Amino acid sequence: MRITRIQSVPISFRVPEGQNVRLGIGRAVKRDAVLVKVETDEGLIGWGEAHHGRCPGAIAKLIDTTLSELVLGMDPLDVNGVWARVYRMQLASHGMGAAAAMALSGLDIALWDIRGKASGWPIYRLLGGGPRAVPAYAGGISLGWQEPASLADEARAHVAAGYRAVKLRVGDSPRRDIARVEAVREALGADVEILVDANTGYTVDDVRRVMPAFEAAGVAWLEEPFPPHDAYSYGEAARLGTVPLAAGENHFTRYEFVQALQAGYLGFVQPDLSKTGGITETMRIAALASAWKISVNPHTSATGINMVATLHLLAAVDNPGYFEGDVARHNPFRDDVVGLPYRLDAEGKVCPPDGPGLGVEVDERFLAANPLIDGPCYV
Repeated sequence: MRITRIQSVPISFRVPEGQNVRLGIGRAVKRDAVLVKVETDEGLIGWGEAHHGRCPGAIAKLIDTTLSELVLGMDPLDVNGVWARVYRMQLASHGMGAAAAMALSGLDIALWDIRGKASGWPIYRLLGGGPRAVPAYAGGISLGWQEPASLADEARAHVAAGYRAVKLRVGDSPRRDIARVEAVREALGADVEILVDANTGYTVDDVRRVMPAFEAAGVAWLEEPFPPHDAYSYGEAARLGTVPLAAGENHFTRYEFVQALQAGYLGFVQPDLSKTGGITETMRIAALASAWKISVNPHTSATGINMVATLHLLAAVDNPGYFEGDVARHNPFRDDVVGLPYRLDAEGKVCPPDGPGLGVEVDERFLAANPLIDGPCYV
């Protein structure tokens, strides 16, 4: 079998006015994604998702030109060989760093979809796993900066829907962040886990100010207080209290993760399969984290393709943590690209699909009806 065509499919939709969640990276005005379609000479087609990187047109162009030229004609079942060629010829030697990792991620997921379809197995089986349920938390572009009472009402609704954990957006100001966390804890009681995500918006002094209140509220992790390259601040913040630090959605490849793990400041790792190098590389990252007895809690991206790929991976590793459930009020990428990609069970857990490959069918009519919209997704 040979790869005969690689095609990017960048898509967008406007966020309806009144549903524009505000968080540390701005106010959401549209959502973007870059899907990857891989065709073979035996008629099998695989689908993947590359993160848009806030420049979906550039990621799409990189897929259609550089990556396509590098791997056309290769065996799609040789995922390690394809990964190694792109790494050697692009990431390691000519740069485009994060963009190339995102583009490769989408290609890699599509190749795993083909492998599953060729064998008749779901991806989790190919990875050595089973149809295991993992706990989910209410996340995605939701639970953002708002008045504490309103945030508490939103959190209650997600718990009523079956979630046993919620993630709040912080990184606003220590005072307002503390008020929001305390309001949600009071509203939810002691049995629901609260996670917080600063979207790289804190300083070390901000962490020093919020840490006592977060400890008192039983916050389970503080996610991305700083940019991923700011190892010094992570090291300082890890000594300021008992709330573990989490990061990883902006770490690319195992090489960045192993540096963070060796530094000892992370309590949880959060690779995004559509950013860090796809399923192939995230399995390696999960194995690294397992050596430190740390769970893997992937960040999920825009569409159901990334979400189901994440479920397959979590069902296959020995250190699964949380699945990030997308509870955005309006996200057709979640609901319509492949249909609703997961459902919560009575215990707030989710399972991967059982069909071959990813186990889902892509609605190409939806893709055609939602072409790329230029401009920033957060303002």
